Amino acid sequence: MELLPTLKTVFGYDSFRPLQEEIIRDALAGRDVFALLPTGGGKSLCFQLPALLRDGLTVVISPLIALMKDQVDGLTASGIPATFLNSTLGETESRARLRGLYNGEFRLLYVAPERLMLPSFLERLKSWPVQLVAIDEAHCISEWGHDFRPDYRQLAGLRDHLPEVPLMALTATATGRVREDIIRLLRLRNPTHYVASFNRPNLLYRVRPKQSAYEQVRALLREHAPSSGIVYCQSRKSCDALAERLRTEGIAARPYHAGLVDTERSTHQEQFLRDDVRVICATIAFGMGINKPNVRFVVHYDLPKNVEGYYQETGRAGRDGLPSECLLLFTPGDVVKYGRFIDEMNDAEERRVAREQLQQMVQYAEHPGCRRAALLAYFGETFPEPNCGACDNCLTPRETWDGTVAAQKLLSTVVRARQASRSGEATFGLNHHIDVLLGLGSEKTQRWQHEQLSTFGIGAEHSRAEWAAIGRELIRLGLLAQSSEKFATVDLTEAGREALRSRRAIELTQAPVAIAKAGRAPRSRGRDGPRRSELRESVTTSEDGDLFTRLRDLRRTLADERNVPAYIIFSDATLVQMAATRPQTLAEFRKLPGVGEKKLRDFGETFLAALREG
Repeated sequence: MELLPTLKTVFGYDSFRPLQEEIIRDALAGRDVFALLPTGGGKSLCFQLPALLRDGLTVVISPLIALMKDQVDGLTASGIPATFLNSTLGETESRARLRGLYNGEFRLLYVAPERLMLPSFLERLKSWPVQLVAIDEAHCISEWGHDFRPDYRQLAGLRDHLPEVPLMALTATATGRVREDIIRLLRLRNPTHYVASFNRPNLLYRVRPKQSAYEQVRALLREHAPSSGIVYCQSRKSCDALAERLRTEGIAARPYHAGLVDTERSTHQEQFLRDDVRVICATIAFGMGINKPNVRFVVHYDLPKNVEGYYQETGRAGRDGLPSECLLLFTPGDVVKYGRFIDEMNDAEERRVAREQLQQMVQYAEHPGCRRAALLAYFGETFPEPNCGACDNCLTPRETWDGTVAAQKLLSTVVRARQASRSGEATFGLNHHIDVLLGLGSEKTQRWQHEQLSTFGIGAEHSRAEWAAIGRELIRLGLLAQSSEKFATVDLTEAGREALRSRRAIELTQAPVAIAKAGRAPRSRGRDGPRRSELRESVTTSEDGDLFTRLRDLRRTLADERNVPAYIIFSDATLVQMAATRPQTLAEFRKLPGVGEKKLRDFGETFLAALREG
């Protein structure tokens, strides 16, 4: 079956992204499919294109109501008959859409899992010619996923109700354990298994010490003006306060969290999608169901709880493939706050997993090497290059220092504290060992008589914060191991014992505070740096030019007339190419990425007129 003609005429693209064609062919062959594609990797096309190439209905399960409308608006603009059913519709509209489904008027139906699994709705499904059920955000079914949703667990019974219908499970973020959970719980039958690279080459990753956090965010907004972005905060209160402060400075910002009433939250999201609002301040705990491709920056104002959540949230930047920035503001104080939240969890296993995930997130934040390589390694993928050219550590490598003496002092303290305990088996937390090194007579050091240790008070050359950073790096290097119990204790690993015995040299990295004070990093001189820099500059030139501005204004006018977000008309990437190539005929305009036949008919002449004026 020829797929490329449909890809171009409907969606406006000349070629597939990695793995899309293979997934689509398996879907058309009636096979169960598991697909892990990164955000911006084109998951939706994997079920949308097959829906056009065969008779019947494709049912798409989506956890977020706002995302359903967004997807359907985009499909309708491309001439694809699609609809959704959810609680936002009135009774009259719901009945009209149900009639259309019974009459075979739609190729795609978007629905939430809780509605799909209602007995009455399952009965309706049997009356419709369902050819495929696509489960988007499939990681939500796994308790080991970062965004577990109990409603998704109901989908485990889907196979019983539609035994002959093939299933497609899609996600952008899943560890090996979560992937196994998805396949097992959905009872996929001998599925083909596709895992694309987790690498998002257009994203720039930075971690900065949190110092005057508001000013750090404000500086990033100035750099990326007038582009839009998301700032993730740990609490609703922080979201509200940050959004309000930005508004007082004339920056269109709104909060987005579960504490807002539904109508207010929906309004804020709609304003953001339509570029009426430039910045959304959202809680980490509350997912943003957006498909906005031109998010140019994502800031984590507070430390994410786990690497999967961080990866997915940063993945909301640059979905159109254009350069975008991801900034994480890190302070060890956030680790302490999250530790307190974890202590309040009732389930012991839940606490253990949460602490483990938090430790992994801290290790990423303090990692001295390539951020991209570290992220990919978490998901079991190896980045093949020594320098990615697009993270803070590759752009400006951190300085190292001879930490042999400091490491020996801390490792020795851990050993001596254990030996001095009455059983010789007791272990202690990192803070306790720092108290010993600093010679602080705390209640605990006195109770255990650790002021008598030979290492008591020998670490005055470093501050508590510096010793804490040294300890965390020794954990990352595998010389110390930290437990995931309530009172996280540390103990020497076999590698730590060997290092202590041999007194081998141990190189540590400087804390990134000096980098933060020095300002932003220079352009990359690494392997990928010049190419990425040139791309960034070409986009900036287009965005700053009069032509791009006029094209963007025209897009906004057309979108407002149709009551849809601007990117439904054309993405920023299409406008950049439009401004760069300046097509003068419909035949030339058709060659632009994202220009299918319906959009060519609807918008071609209008944009050509603007281009001819330019």
